[in-house]
Amino acid sequence: MIREFHRPRDLGTALDALADAGDEGKVISGGTALVLMIEQGLVAPSVLISLDRVQDPMFSGVELAGRTLRIGGGETLSAVASHPLVRDVVPGLAEACRRVGNVRIRNRATLAGNLAESDYASDPPSVLVAHRATCRVLASGGERMVPVERLITGFYENALDEGEIIAEIHVPVPETGTRSTYVKYISRSSEDRPCVGVAVCLQTMGGTVADIRVVVGAVTGTPQIFPEVLAEATGKAATPSTWKDVAARYADLIQPLDDARGSAWYRTRLIDIMIRRALSQAAEQDTR
Repeated sequence: MIREFHRPRDLGTALDALADAGDEGKVISGGTALVLMIEQGLVAPSVLISLDRVQDPMFSGVELAGRTLRIGGGETLSAVASHPLVRDVVPGLAEACRRVGNVRIRNRATLAGNLAESDYASDPPSVLVAHRATCRVLASGGERMVPVERLITGFYENALDEGEIIAEIHVPVPETGTRSTYVKYISRSSEDRPCVGVAVCLQTMGGTVADIRVVVGAVTGTPQIFPEVLAEATGKAATPSTWKDVAARYADLIQPLDDARGSAWYRTRLIDIMIRRALSQAAEQDTR
């Protein structure tokens, strides 16, 4: 039963309220995930700290700061998807945010909330891992930077400590010649959560692979990336043959789950297909 509800106007006050609440407190931003969890009895906080009135500059806005794209954690998925800087610098992230849920969800859900929920079948985390993004995480006692690759640790589990809030997401500006894409396959017409989602960050120079990041989501508890496979592909020709090799290795290494969206066998086949498709699409894009 909720006995306290706070609506602070700055992050400092929110952090203090969260620290005072201890393990009885939860932060709510857009509420698209937490409200459902409360209604289903999965969580039962007695103190809610809403961030919907926070006006802190750190928590809002999208801007370039040198070679980093800074996205405020309170920005909605709709705002991120439509922002000109995101669409130009990280088009794969814009596409992933555009594909989450429906317009009502995207207009409420925030990027920080999406990451904090740590839903294995969500779209943005894979793209952020592919682009080496980090989160600026605040607590009443200080702050730290957490790579998105290390943030999500399992099914709806993450590396956030009690009393921490994701304030910003930092995405390094890709080097010249880099393409960014996100593709997903939906196996159930009744919903838009992916059976398999693939994010690609690809840089080519002179027809060869200079840098490659392939991340597969919605198939295990965490986004899947295999640096050793990507290292083998670096320096090779940027051709369908290389994409086929990468896809085959990922399909062999990933041990996907079984759920209502697809069996493990079905997902293994899709991993192969969707990686080849994502890499081909990225390679065909105009370079930045």
